[in-house]
Amino acid sequence: MTRHGRPPLSASTLFTSANFTLSLLPIRLAHRIQALRNLPFIVVSNPHISRIYNIYIHSLSTLLPYQERQINTLEDEIQFTEVMADLVQTHAETIPILARGFLECRKYISPADVTKFLDEHLRARVGTRLIAEQHIALHLSSQPHCSGNNQYVQDGSSTSIGVIDTALRPAETVRQCESFVSEICELKYGVRPTVIINGQPNTRLAHVPTHLEYILRELLKNAFRATVESGKEREPIEVTIAASPDPSPSPPAPIQLDPVTAPSQGDAITANAPPGVTIRIRDHGGGISPENLPNIWAYSFTTFGDEELLDLSNGNVDALNAISGANGGSSSLAGLGYGLPLGRAYAEHFGGSIVVQSLWGWGTDVYLKLRGLGKM
Repeated sequence: MTRHGRPPLSASTLFTSANFTLSLLPIRLAHRIQALRNLPFIVVSNPHISRIYNIYIHSLSTLLPYQERQINTLEDEIQFTEVMADLVQTHAETIPILARGFLECRKYISPADVTKFLDEHLRARVGTRLIAEQHIALHLSSQPHCSGNNQYVQDGSSTSIGVIDTALRPAETVRQCESFVSEICELKYGVRPTVIINGQPNTRLAHVPTHLEYILRELLKNAFRATVESGKEREPIEVTIAASPDPSPSPPAPIQLDPVTAPSQGDAITANAPPGVTIRIRDHGGGISPENLPNIWAYSFTTFGDEELLDLSNGNVDALNAISGANGGSSSLAGLGYGLPLGRAYAEHFGGSIVVQSLWGWGTDVYLKLRGLGKM
């Protein structure tokens, strides 16, 4: 994803990026179609899950004609990128649609099977979307065919390679997510806890900003909600940022991904990735009860009330979009149980992790570990 270099890219390099993207996307889409076909027939017959299935069929049939030839002209590259941008937008709402579909199929599929399917499906979705968005970002920041229009061309001060920020400051992302979650919290509860950032706030690493934003937003929503509902809104939420020391000065060796087996492998950029960053989010919201703690990673587990779930089953799509975090946001601090496991999928995509340590009756510590995406 970073081997093509920093934008603006030459036309030939853009062709290489487009063909690399095209070598991966159809295979990944085919794997998702196969996984949907392996679900029980009555589940796939649900109109919402059937809609997702048809979206994947449409996307695959749209890309296959391009795979039959190499992209080696600017006209083909522009057309391919426009088509891919439309497909990315088409898949933007798949999570809330899937959520509603599985909600309506609770009688016909076990929670364990739902979790197994969604864990694989949404993790694959993260990688597929990332590959597509990377080429789109490289295309927009290069635009060699628009020599007279340089509005998208990056200057030398940019730290981004496509969707990857090579000098991302987690502390700044924490503040952005804090502002967003604080507004939701104040709207719902009338108060907003404060957030203290300590440790090494000036730490930088190479990572995908949108992934980190989603993870931190979900973790802060949980911390804010627990803090306010336990009556501890005066207690600040503590965010500690700690950079790992560099154990080896030698550059890591690149991994060569086989396009055929890539969907089943991690989308690693480098082997022996350099040290990353650990972010600890500590709240004093009373912790997670022992009966709920084993279920926090299950997609079927939610703290949403029965009345809200009934409202969704009766067709309140707006409410579903809100609590499922559609369009990148959420107007509620509770949800359908997708936030935490999907956040872990984002973290683990590049070798990171999320670990939850709860002291029942006191509070919760969440450790988010991120691995940098290679030395740029």
